[in-house]
Amino acid sequence: MLRLNNIKMYEDISDDELLEFAIKKFKVKKADVLEWHIVKKSIDARKKTDVHYNYTIDVKVKDESAYPFIDKFKEKDFSCLINVSEKKKLPSSPIIIGAGPAGLFAALTFIENGICPIILEQGKTVEERKKDVDNFSNGGKLNTFSNIQFGEGGAGTFSDGKLTTGINSPFCAYVLRQFVKFGAPEQILYLAKPHIGTDNLLEIIKNIRNYIISKGGKFYFDTKVIDFNIYNGKIKSVMAKNLIDGSINEFISDNVILAIGHSSRDTFRKIYEKNLLIEPKNFSVGLRIEHLQSDINKSQYGTSTSLNLPPAEYKLAYHNNSTGRSCYTFCMCPGGFVMASNSDDGEIVTNGMSRFLRDGINANSAILVNVTPDDFDSSSPLAGVDFQKRLEQKAFVLGGSNYYAPIQRVEDFLKNQKSNHIGKVVPTYMPGTTLSNLNEILPDFVSSTLKEAINYFDSKLNCFAEPDSILTGVETRSSSPIRILRNENLNSNITGIYPCGEGAGYAGGIMSAAVDGIRCAIACMD
Repeated sequence: MLRLNNIKMYEDISDDELLEFAIKKFKVKKADVLEWHIVKKSIDARKKTDVHYNYTIDVKVKDESAYPFIDKFKEKDFSCLINVSEKKKLPSSPIIIGAGPAGLFAALTFIENGICPIILEQGKTVEERKKDVDNFSNGGKLNTFSNIQFGEGGAGTFSDGKLTTGINSPFCAYVLRQFVKFGAPEQILYLAKPHIGTDNLLEIIKNIRNYIISKGGKFYFDTKVIDFNIYNGKIKSVMAKNLIDGSINEFISDNVILAIGHSSRDTFRKIYEKNLLIEPKNFSVGLRIEHLQSDINKSQYGTSTSLNLPPAEYKLAYHNNSTGRSCYTFCMCPGGFVMASNSDDGEIVTNGMSRFLRDGINANSAILVNVTPDDFDSSSPLAGVDFQKRLEQKAFVLGGSNYYAPIQRVEDFLKNQKSNHIGKVVPTYMPGTTLSNLNEILPDFVSSTLKEAINYFDSKLNCFAEPDSILTGVETRSSSPIRILRNENLNSNITGIYPCGEGAGYAGGIMSAAVDGIRCAIACMD
């Protein structure tokens, strides 16, 4: 393949027009082109007077030697990455606890190697789960087993479906191709900041489940793992309760992938009781901020471009050298909605969600301050869980103890005064909101760092400290508050238990969780 780099485009064009432009620029004869595809597409908006697309494309030609002046690129066979050439024969079906991205991609990896896993998921199928999420958002009762945190697809299902990641793994490209195979738009393979959107994820996850079942895998939904049977330091079986009929069932296996997600607090306590080695870890807490998407677009793109650009994103960070505290934006959702994301009664938790088109009026993002074990009230490995829970309970009370979220205008937050009106930014959180003073429930170091960061971010992104922007509390579930220790073979101190994904403290998003699921499945087979 010939790799054609740095193709700048200042107008919206079709793929055919892009190819014509590119081969003309690089002096490639059209008759020589056998096939081609886009490798990367990004937006360069560093100069507001010079906003443009930047493309890279690969072109297969009849004779590469005719173009010695163009870089060559050989495509990799990513499917071979997950095939274990000398895999051990597993005496029993591996068990995967959790059907989030880590669990599902662990299952896919087993299936591609001819092994049929058992997936235990306390929540419901993604179709039924969406009904529970919608019911709660519309004022119905919270289902503590099926909600934005729990259920098929994991917490990332009701998000923006971001597929960006900070890890550098060859499995990343494989994960992207698998998503396309199961229904994701092909553009995720080449966009610089790919996302799927909640609306697409719902169908994709269902397709992945059906594929796994068609190949012999078994799903048990509404099935909550309640105990682990361990003998001589080895896992022998797990006990699970059917949440529909109350029956208790034993699932026997000497390979268990623990892909439980970052909100599985009761399972954290159970594995601590069973003497799995865990430790507290750093995480972050804060608020969700909402702006008008049109204001973000103007700040990021300027007003001179005629390109039909997608809703703009941002990613910002701040550090106070004297206090050692940092603040950063997280899970920014262009054209999105702030979601009710608690998984327990009497708590308020927020998260962001976008559809694929990102066509909502508001943009939202978490703004989070780092928390360390030194901030906890005890040295218990589970002290971070308690720290989160207290914040969420305070937000519930401040919001009115009715699952309305406490909100505040940015101007009022900076002045430490309760908001008494809503301006041009209308909050999107459902089932409802309560005008409040969020300073009352945040630890002082969180509140003060957020204020510093908001003003700093405004110097980088004009409109960030817009007075009418809305803050919604609280965001506490950006990552797991614990790490389940594992060795170089990804095994815990209990032989056969593989801590995996976000809940175990080894991932931070859909992509990294999926990659960790693949790695843990391969570790089981090595």
